Amino acid sequence: MSSLVDRSAIRTAHRIVVKVGSSSLTAPTGGLDGFRLQALANVLARRALEGTQVVLVSSGAIAAGMTPLGLTRRPKDLATQQAAASAGQGMLMAAYTQAFTMHGVQVGQVLLTANDMHRRSHYVNASRTLERLLELEVVPIINENDTVATDEIRFGDNDRLAALVAHLVDADALLLFSDVDALYDGHPREPGARRIPFVGGPQDLAGIDVSRAGSSVGTGGMATKVAAAQMATAEGITVVLASTDRAGDALAGEDVGTIFVPTGVKSPARRRWLAHASSVSGRIVLDDGAVEAVVSRQTSLLPVGITRLEGRFSAGDTVDLCDRDGRVVARGLVGYDADELRPLVGQRLQRGTRLRTGAPAARPVVRRDDLAVLRPTAAPDPHPEEHPAP
Repeated sequence: MSSLVDRSAIRTAHRIVVKVGSSSLTAPTGGLDGFRLQALANVLARRALEGTQVVLVSSGAIAAGMTPLGLTRRPKDLATQQAAASAGQGMLMAAYTQAFTMHGVQVGQVLLTANDMHRRSHYVNASRTLERLLELEVVPIINENDTVATDEIRFGDNDRLAALVAHLVDADALLLFSDVDALYDGHPREPGARRIPFVGGPQDLAGIDVSRAGSSVGTGGMATKVAAAQMATAEGITVVLASTDRAGDALAGEDVGTIFVPTGVKSPARRRWLAHASSVSGRIVLDDGAVEAVVSRQTSLLPVGITRLEGRFSAGDTVDLCDRDGRVVARGLVGYDADELRPLVGQRLQRGTRLRTGAPAARPVVRRDDLAVLRPTAAPDPHPEEHPAP
């Protein structure tokens, strides 16, 4: 399958998510670059008027707020970042509103935090809101709520947010636009580095240098873009990474940038959330038999197949299920608190078995309906961290 054939998926996509980075919207002297923002809006408005449902994930609030606050470089302390986001978000939306309105296209602002993705009720509500906006032929413009966010500003990036939004709205394609024109087989500044036009799976990324840092006004780099692309393609979504200046060509399916083709198929919305957006509170390590049962047969997890627990979690929390080597093989909603589950580890429960609280214990640790099987990953840090998606 050639790159050009695969790019037809971009031309024919009915629903797309487009992400643009701060560096693509910022003038060399700081502040918003109105001409570049207008050029992007022109391309997206034309696509929307052709009948495509467009969702825009846009960075730029902090960068936009730097000039009004007299800042010459992106602030490093959280309070000043939040102040800049507060000053800049209104300017960013005003510029987009004016640019799209010139084409008769309405836009709507949607600010999200990681908590809106991690909490199932918030996630479902965000999905409903975005669906209604698209039904009303409004282009949602999404950004992280940097004014009140904490971890998002320190560690997050809008590449990951865009992939999560692509899951959230069940998009056909995701386009990541920035000042980076493609993925290369070496550092782009090195002589002889060649553009990689097509990525068919993890095997095509072996040995690829993605260490290029983000710009002075943004937070992302090539590593975050590749990770976002893998997150989206795992759920059957075609991804293109390209320069913002070539947005029109990329949307037309031209051979620009790098295309990442789907490596999986779309799973049910609830399992997408479990796999990518839910916040992980702990880890449960399984024996070989339990791994086979959970991954291959997708059965419920019982205490007998558990070898140890890591972290503190409560019933209803999301936990990672790992093999003996610590590789994450599945993720699910746990039915026990860590303290009540610990005495049951490795035991084959009989009917009538009760916990110390007196409650019956003969129930699954993770029910099959609350389970999402994942592609095995390398052994992670022993301290659980938040993981990205329904």
